[in-house]
Amino acid sequence: MLGFKIINQYELGIVFRWGRALPGVRAPGLAWVNPFTDRLRKVNMQIMAAAVPGQETITRDNVTMRVDAVIYYRVVDPLKAVINVQDYRYAMSQVAQTSLRSVIGGSNMDQLLSERDKINDQLKDIIDAPTEGPWGVRVERVELKDISLPESMKRSMSRQAEAERERRARIITADGEYQAAGKLAQAATVMSADPAALQLRLLQAVVEIAAEKNSTLMLPFPVEMLRFFERAPVRGGQPGSAATAGASHAGTAASGHPALPGPVNGTPAVTALSTPLETPAAGR
Repeated sequence: MLGFKIINQYELGIVFRWGRALPGVRAPGLAWVNPFTDRLRKVNMQIMAAAVPGQETITRDNVTMRVDAVIYYRVVDPLKAVINVQDYRYAMSQVAQTSLRSVIGGSNMDQLLSERDKINDQLKDIIDAPTEGPWGVRVERVELKDISLPESMKRSMSRQAEAERERRARIITADGEYQAAGKLAQAATVMSADPAALQLRLLQAVVEIAAEKNSTLMLPFPVEMLRFFERAPVRGGQPGSAATAGASHAGTAASGHPALPGPVNGTPAVTALSTPLETPAAGR
């Protein structure tokens, strides 16, 4: 009864007789081994997850980063996993740490942040190469868990992202203004063909403003009146200069005194009038 052993469904058994491994493995279930000469070693065949401690290294573009990862692996050959390596769990952890440092050192910061899938596949191939054949352990998946950046780098990246968003906003605004200008030009072309359309648009704008509860007062002013004043001729002299000159000549003829010279630089002539001096009365 001492030689009966139970092997679980997720395990395989290896029998050592006098310190030597017997060929083949024991399947799950009830197994019997010689209690005096044989020893049974159970190997877990489930997928195991191991956390890779954070590795602080310098990337190819000289940025110090700390990266954590998780590795998923399982045993595919129990004989190699037990015989060829003393502790395959510890060995897998060390290989994962060194491989993670080498991958980080050969990549840029932007690649680590934006191309995680490619980094995961590259890291999986590097770890799986020395472990599956000699150790009988296959790496199923590797995931980068956390990437820590320095505070100065975080501030720089936030400023860069803010500038990029502002650039996109300005481009979108400029594009909207460009399209609006094109539509306004088309509308102006349509309105120029029919002058009544401009008046209707003006009345529509008045209606839109009057619909709101505000104290804005609008007085439509016809544009044709402004154009009339623009086309009006500009005279050289001031109005009324001829009348003033006629009055001056009339005053000269009536009083018999000569008038001052004519207008100088547009100034109307002034008539020279003389007043008879009053003589004091006799006896005063």
